[in-house]
Amino acid sequence: MEVAMSSTQQKTITGGVYLVLNPAMDTSELLHKLKQALDGSVDVLQIWNNWPDDITPKEKQKMVQQLLEVAKPYDVPVLINDEWELLAETQLDGVHFDKIPDNLKEIRQKLDRDFLIGITCGNDLQVIRRGEALGADYFSFCAMFPSSSVDDCEIVRPDTVQKAREITEKPLFVSGGITPENLPKLENLDIEGVAVISGILSADDPRQASLDYHQALKNLN
Repeated sequence: MEVAMSSTQQKTITGGVYLVLNPAMDTSELLHKLKQALDGSVDVLQIWNNWPDDITPKEKQKMVQQLLEVAKPYDVPVLINDEWELLAETQLDGVHFDKIPDNLKEIRQKLDRDFLIGITCGNDLQVIRRGEALGADYFSFCAMFPSSSVDDCEIVRPDTVQKAREITEKPLFVSGGITPENLPKLENLDIEGVAVISGILSADDPRQASLDYHQALKNLN
């Protein structure tokens, strides 16, 4: 996937391999694995709000900056999960909401800059309709398969993804227990990308793992 730039230098999201970073990991290990994954061509990054319990706001901002520094040479969009306030303090490209906030208009006014918006969705197509009306940049379905990292998500029916495509032309990602081996089970779905956490971060070789996801995604199309 190519990350296009607008005249205002805002990145865009069109699909590909979407890596969700777990900040509860050891920081050195996380930064090392992120670099390896990016070498394998990851297209989008999200910093999951799974922070260590004792982290301070200053430490959280420092970790975000460290992750941004690793990602900077690769020119990929980096989003924060839910905590949109960090966009005012860093060069994050956007925010991924697990639920659409009721005050999105006020959030846009407070930030007073362009930023990307992603939304998690399940089987409720009203989330797609509302997100489309609010100008979301992409949608991510959680979860397609059972997974320990997404145990709060319902299992999404394939026909939900098919119906979502009738509602929006925005990029659709699938997540939850997806591996390069089971991704072909979703070959009938019109999707642009796959979101992954442990499938890459827990791999012995994150670079090869990201390449394997890319290839599996390519084979769908």
